[in-house]
Amino acid sequence: MSRTEQLTKAKGAEGKSPGRWIALSVLVLAVLLVAVDATVLGLATPALSEDLQPSGTQLLWIGDIYSFVIAGLLVSMGSLGDRIGRKKLLLVGAAAFGAVSVLNAYATSPEMMILARALLGVAGATLMPSTLALIRNIFHDPKERSLAIGIWGAAASAGAAVGPVVGGALLQHFWWGSVFLINLPVMIVLVAVGIKLLPESKNPVAGPWDLVSVGLSLVGIIGVVYAVKQVATHGMGWEAWAAAVIGAGALYAFVRRQFTLTAPLLDMRLFKHRGFSGAVLADLLTVFGLSGLVFFLSQFLQLVQGRDPLEAGLAELPAAVGAVVTGLAAGRCARKYGVRVIVTGGLAAIGVALAALTVIHKETGYPLLGAALLVVGLGAGLSFTVTADVILSSVPKEQAGSASAVSETAYELGAALGIALLGSVVTGVYQSFTAPASVSGSVADAAHESLGGAVEAAKTLDPQTAQQMVGAAQEAFTDGLRLASGVGAAVLLATAAAAWFLLKGQELQDGIEH
Repeated sequence: MSRTEQLTKAKGAEGKSPGRWIALSVLVLAVLLVAVDATVLGLATPALSEDLQPSGTQLLWIGDIYSFVIAGLLVSMGSLGDRIGRKKLLLVGAAAFGAVSVLNAYATSPEMMILARALLGVAGATLMPSTLALIRNIFHDPKERSLAIGIWGAAASAGAAVGPVVGGALLQHFWWGSVFLINLPVMIVLVAVGIKLLPESKNPVAGPWDLVSVGLSLVGIIGVVYAVKQVATHGMGWEAWAAAVIGAGALYAFVRRQFTLTAPLLDMRLFKHRGFSGAVLADLLTVFGLSGLVFFLSQFLQLVQGRDPLEAGLAELPAAVGAVVTGLAAGRCARKYGVRVIVTGGLAAIGVALAALTVIHKETGYPLLGAALLVVGLGAGLSFTVTADVILSSVPKEQAGSASAVSETAYELGAALGIALLGSVVTGVYQSFTAPASVSGSVADAAHESLGGAVEAAKTLDPQTAQQMVGAAQEAFTDGLRLASGVGAAVLLATAAAAWFLLKGQELQDGIEH
């Protein structure tokens, strides 16, 4: 037997290690929890609003600061895992995630809640790239790795959709802080099992961790996203200009610096590959559509249609089911029909589902809502799983942390933008509603902050006036949701068209690595 054959056989045996699927279950547990945490707060928003009384702007920050911070730190944390060890970073991050969850659960003011969510984002940033990078190093057979990524992707996509169900079940019996305390037992299990089952892996020649690049990445992403958020909500004021200039400048400096470093945080040459760039774009906008839809439908189902938290959570379950079904089959479908067919089809499905929601109204029946959620889940499972596989397979396994960080940055940035941009559209339309003339200025101001604020403010009014004000607020919120769905549909359908050209000729690997 030749040396090459011996190496191939040995590598194949390594890829068939019997413990690899058990190790995968630990990684899936981590990504599921982080994904759930990104949307679990959606159903808790009304109860949280009543307790902490945040302004409309503070409420948006509570909803999206978690994803903003994760997005800003993922590249840095992926690179750190390549250097110090992905298992080590994952376990330390899991312990921190559990501890900071307690701070979130017992926040006593909007400012404290925003800070706690930001710290949770820091901890979450250590988990996401480590999970995908470890999959890259555990599974050497590309077909098995595609299935593993499919399971991982199903957990990530479904986790975002399962979040409202978990939140609804807890809110039926406990206060809103319970949606964070569920993280503790899960993280304890993750750390205990992960210590024994997960293999350590890192890049033996990764070089030093560049703190200047870490800072530039964080400032750049958060600055740009904040600017977009401000423009969508308040127009192009000086705050938006300042954030845009600072953010764009930091990202420009980050990119320039990466080209000068012998051991960059992120190898920018990857983006010269058309397929890689197309996969990143599709990755980002898949989650843009999914997260924006789930976040605002949660409020629509509760505050407009009057469903209780658990019922609203269960109503969103079709998105999770769809994501799991197609996520598991995505790799096989991509090998049979082609990467660009599957990714383009997934993006188009999300776009069509969002377009269908442009006709909803207060009395819209569940069949339309449930069908739209199912189609969004099916599309997200296909697109997100295949793009993650393309991104991860494009680099040597020593750089798996950096590559997975790109995929995860796209995921978290998409979630943040989905909430921020579509949320800003909803908020902009909502704040234009007219309160009854008899309502005092202070009550009307509180009602215009958010739909939850309107429901609370109405409790201080006589029944007839309260009904008029809440009715007007609900109509305005629904108008905003229709417009946001239209915007999201246009973005996703345009991305589907772009993906068809960008992913031309892109294929998934078939042979075992050696």
